[in-house]
Amino acid sequence: MRIGGSLFLLALGAILAFAVSDMIPNVDLTLVGYILMGVGAIGLIVSLFMTASARTGGRVSETRTVTDPATGETVRRDESRDI
Repeated sequence: MRIGGSLFLLALGAILAFAVSDMIPNVDLTLVGYILMGVGAIGLIVSLFMTASARTGGRVSETRTVTDPATGETVRRDESRDI
């Protein structure tokens, strides 16, 4: 479940819990709404945690060494970047 699905469950649960007053036999729509809001909130927290941990993927370091054929001079270049 991603962030969009979690927000959908939160919205659907809020509608069922607070805005619907129809009765379905043997089904408490308010309780179903609260359950959906709980699942949506848990899914949102997990989605945000997973997204945050995926963004801190690490750092890439790259080193290049080149020798100039005319002068024999060696040039070294170091680069680091976040991914």
